[in-house]
Order: sequence, then structure tokens, then C-alpha cells
Amino acid sequence: MVPAWLPGALSLVTRASALVLLLAAASTAGEAPATDLADFTSDGCSLFPDGTLKDRDKWCSCCLLHDIDYWAGGTEEDRMRSDERLRDCVRERSGDTTLAETMYLGARAGGHPAFPTGYRWAYGWPFGRGYMPLTGEEQQLVKKRIGDYWKKHPDGYCREKHPPAGGKTERGPKPATAGTASHPPR
Repeated sequence: MVPAWLPGALSLVTRASALVLLLAAASTAGEAPATDLADFTSDGCSLFPDGTLKDRDKWCSCCLLHDIDYWAGGTEEDRMRSDERLRDCVRERSGDTTLAETMYLGARAGGHPAFPTGYRWAYGWPFGRGYMPLTGEEQQLVKKRIGDYWKKHPDGYCREKHPPAGGKTERGPKPATAGTASHPPR
């Protein structure tokens, strides 16, 4: 037997829950001002090794360029192209199609902008931006922040975290061109 008051109470809770969800969605909708872009950061191949035990940064630069794309954000098509570039780069560096496909699928599954993580699509912007093309002003800010990053980190994340043993290595884009090459005007 259901108490007479229960359906009314559940209806009230349902309406209140719907209102809370609607208000939350409204508060995250819309464009964040271009100035809300955080400084660029990278953790290499988020939740995945940057390379092998023998060559610890073998595909790290692939992930660094992927992080630049994910930090800046953009459209759903931009994200797909970024994930495809990551897969192709890892396959080229490792010679391992299965590894490259695994990283690609991980990025596709775990990088959706709806996830409140530090490696989601558009992680440089406040949570809730989702898939949104960058305006001209935002593109300029992205370029400036990437330039600032390279000034502070001339060797980039990969070489800082995995310094070459016994000398320099040429792996991936040079710091002066990284970022801008991976982020052509949209």
C-alpha cells in the first residue's frame, strides 16, 4: 500500500530536481570570456606512459601536441582530427598499430568535454564550454598563451620530464614551432 502523500512528494522532488538541473545547465551554457583561458599545462600522455621502459619519451611529443589541442578546445570535428593526429603520430613513433589505436580509443572515450577532468576537451577553459569554435580573439589568446608556455619551458614538457641521457635528441617539433603548427587558424 502506497501512502497517499508519496506520489505528491515524489512529484515535488522530481520537479525540484529538474529545476536544479536546468539552472545548472543554464549556468554553464554560453561563452566564457576569452580571458578565462588558463595558462597551458601538459602532463604528457595523461594516464598512459609517455614511452617505453627503454625510451621513456618515445611518443611524448605526440601527447604534448594533443594536449595543446585539448587545452584550446574547439569543435567536435577539431577534437576528432586531434585524436586522429595523436593516433597517427604514436603509430609513426612506435611502429605499433595496436598501441596507437589503444591510445586513440582512450582519448575518444576519456576526453569528452562533459567529463570534469584535467584532460577533457577544452580543459583550458572553465568547465562547461563543451564543443565551441574558437573566436578570432580566442585564437589570438591561444597563440599568446602557447608562446608564454614555450618562453617558460623552452625544452617543453617531454624533455623536462625525460631529459636525454648523454646529450640532445631530435624528437618531435622544436619548441619554437610546436603548438602553432598543430593549431592552424580555424
